[in-house]
Amino acid sequence: MDDPILRRAERLALVRRDFATFVKLVFKELNPRTPLIWDPYLDVVCANLGAIVLGETRRMALALPPRHLKSECGTIALSAFFLGHFPDKTVMAVSYGRDLAITLARKTRKVMQSAWYKEAFATRLEDPRGAVDMMRTVQGGLRQATSIEGAATGFGSDLMIFDDPQKAADVASEALRTSANNAFSGTFQSRQNSPDEFRVVIIQQRLHEDDFLGHVTKKGRGWSILSLPAIAEHDEEHRYLNWAGEEMVWRRQPGDLLHPGRFSRDKLDEFRLDVGEAVWAAQYQQRPAPAGGGIVKIGWFLTYKDRPVRCDRVVQSWDTASKTGLRNDFSVCVTFGQVGDQIFVLDIYRERLEYHDLKAKVASLQAAFRADVVVIEDAGVGTALLQELAKAQFFKTHPVKPHRSKQVRMEGLTGHLAAGRVLVPEQAVWVPDFLYEAEVFPNGRFDDQVDAFSQGLEYLQYFTVPHSGLLEWYRREAEALTNPPQEAQEDLVPFRSDNSSTFYTQQSKRIRPDLHGIFWIPESSTRNCIPFRGWHRVSEEELEQLGASPPMAA
Repeated sequence: MDDPILRRAERLALVRRDFATFVKLVFKELNPRTPLIWDPYLDVVCANLGAIVLGETRRMALALPPRHLKSECGTIALSAFFLGHFPDKTVMAVSYGRDLAITLARKTRKVMQSAWYKEAFATRLEDPRGAVDMMRTVQGGLRQATSIEGAATGFGSDLMIFDDPQKAADVASEALRTSANNAFSGTFQSRQNSPDEFRVVIIQQRLHEDDFLGHVTKKGRGWSILSLPAIAEHDEEHRYLNWAGEEMVWRRQPGDLLHPGRFSRDKLDEFRLDVGEAVWAAQYQQRPAPAGGGIVKIGWFLTYKDRPVRCDRVVQSWDTASKTGLRNDFSVCVTFGQVGDQIFVLDIYRERLEYHDLKAKVASLQAAFRADVVVIEDAGVGTALLQELAKAQFFKTHPVKPHRSKQVRMEGLTGHLAAGRVLVPEQAVWVPDFLYEAEVFPNGRFDDQVDAFSQGLEYLQYFTVPHSGLLEWYRREAEALTNPPQEAQEDLVPFRSDNSSTFYTQQSKRIRPDLHGIFWIPESSTRNCIPFRGWHRVSEEELEQLGASPPMAA
């Protein structure tokens, strides 16, 4: 609007036609003392949102990292721009809470009351000082601000904008997540003034694989989805039309930053350390199911072909649920077999069971595997189950009182996994689902298998069998007589660790550091420590400086 080269009519035409130009003016209006840093991704975002106003797109989903101008572009600017073109239409702007919805509405009113907006559009507010949650235009239009749990009945909509419809702190709860997801089809979807002309936009940072954006776009067709991670993970090509109708192309290569003018690599690395890997993958990378980036890495699980003939002990761990609805959790039983320091996952049973069937299944699975102990959480339905089993003279149970979160419990067990102590079968129908759930934990839709697994693994770690030390010594001595060591010795590789004092080889042999703090690890077992944070291989130069040398035998 301040460009002296353009004539007044040309400037006004550009503001009315080009949504990117409109967004720049909106930002200046709301942040007069802050310079706008415009990176190319904003051209792509504005082109996609502008297509909503032009009617070229009816359903738009936009996933952006925090603090990347998603509300300025997608709620404040878009609703004002839409009413500028269609002053007799209705916009419904929905956020996770009423306070946020009102804040965005106030900013929208400030834009629509600005001199440049009134110069470009004929749209006028009926009562500029009225309630911002129901802003009416003199032409009969309306901008309604509400929350995801607020009342939408009684009012229709031509454009519905969902801006952060779920609170990050609530999305971990399946009940709260389901309530927000159901609001789309149960309430808001029914508020279309004209189904043929209705437009809907969802703008948010990803929070969960079954968050609002993921849930809605999976259920319906025709969605245009623009997902932009803070750091590109693969080659991207985004085609869009500029205000003159010319086709433009914006490309990204792996490692390219989304908003480098505002967030440097160092700043993003700082965010990543602050929020943790799982939150980073979801909210910043728009990848709510982190591929190898969560608490557990699939590569930590070793595999076995044949089930152990005899186990030192067999432990079953139950995560119990008592309802059978499709959206309810499963009841899960994980059966472990311990042989020395190695833990074999023998079986995972997973089913939605009524309470009376659950009680019978606990007894039948214990008998099938001859489990020494059945671990059940002493909370909720688990408490009643423990009492019923005791009355039935079933004395194999061990109650566990939850004293910390499931996520913290799993984090405390990663050392055992990274050391290669836990093995799963090479061929079992349940293995792929279990490994996937473990990989995406705690962001997955279901976590019942992981909960039962971590509960049982924790029991195996802290509850030992009486006289197990003597039994283990005899077992190892018998193995040594049956399988004498081969003469050929395996090469040893020097490693150091920032946070470990013990390392377990694939054969469950315990290795401690030498006087120089170096672990001399057999080459076949080095893959167990290479991917784990805090471990690094010692160079030849370091060995020479320390005067360190490998022990005589592996």
